Amino acid sequence: MRAAVLHEVHDLRVEDVPVPAPGPGEVLIRVGVCGVCGSDATEFGRGLVLAQPPVTLGHEFAGVIEQVGPGVTDLTAGATVVCGAGVSCGECKMCRAGRTNLCTSYTTIGFHHDGGLAGYVVCPAAIVWDVSANGLTLDTLGLAQPMAIAVHAVRRSGLQPGQDAVVVGVGGIGAFITYAAAATGARVIVTDLNAERLELARALGAADTVQAGDQSLHAALAERGVVPDVFFEVSGSAPGLGSVLEAASPGATIVPVGIQRGEPSLPLGSWTLREYTIVGTVAHVYRDDIPEAVRLLATRADWSDLAAEVLPLDEVVDGALQPLLSGAPGQVKTLIDPWIRSRRPAAHGHTPS
Repeated sequence: MRAAVLHEVHDLRVEDVPVPAPGPGEVLIRVGVCGVCGSDATEFGRGLVLAQPPVTLGHEFAGVIEQVGPGVTDLTAGATVVCGAGVSCGECKMCRAGRTNLCTSYTTIGFHHDGGLAGYVVCPAAIVWDVSANGLTLDTLGLAQPMAIAVHAVRRSGLQPGQDAVVVGVGGIGAFITYAAAATGARVIVTDLNAERLELARALGAADTVQAGDQSLHAALAERGVVPDVFFEVSGSAPGLGSVLEAASPGATIVPVGIQRGEPSLPLGSWTLREYTIVGTVAHVYRDDIPEAVRLLATRADWSDLAAEVLPLDEVVDGALQPLLSGAPGQVKTLIDPWIRSRRPAAHGHTPS
């Protein structure tokens, strides 16, 4: 089979490698589609933080089970599945509390273990969700993992129906957070520098948008008479975080989803006096967030405005990783089909009955 193997920073090669065999408690998945995200681009272009090369990248994938390993009884060959990608021990304090994303020995398929940018991938059956009855296409199911990240962030925020939320940044995760937050029944306001992304945010359920740069977020919210309950800072930029801290009223919840580079100055004194709730969020909890992500994907007929075209494996560097590094991806979400040799239109929605 062919696989996109990361050997070192800026050294990713599409190679012929053996098809892996599932061990006890594992399944072999024939990959239908695999998403590429900012974490993949960071490992490829800026330095190895998570990845342990040589390793096949890809942690956002969906496919069909080809073979089950010894001891697997709840999954069968031929099942359509999505994978949570995060591997936890199930025994440490956080795992016992159901917070498997904080496992003391947490690893990820696609960084620590060979991932889904390949024809086949082996995964623990415990993090593989059978979605055969759901009827969604593999291209849509390829969005399940990033949607689960958004579901987790929204769940962590405690956002409730009727509340007001602000999303700063409509990139790959911000778009999904917009949709997941709106699905709670909250009113969502989105801000971004890109006018096209703001138009997308409205299509995803945003009640209002703010063009960043035209006026401050603080002024825009005051003009609208909105006092947000929750802020999702997804851009990971210092100006984005600064705009949130300027706009947040006492009692607000702030969820820094995007990872800030460097060491930003944090006015902890004012945070204390304003009783902000600062909520961290990382990855997702497979048991809670993957099923909800798949459910949300099924509530929208077409996701082509996020991922309109599927790329072949040979274009993963020039068509996916490099554009993400430069901040100019051609699509909000880039999907890779390891079995094609030229680009194809994405097929979203439900499979024909």
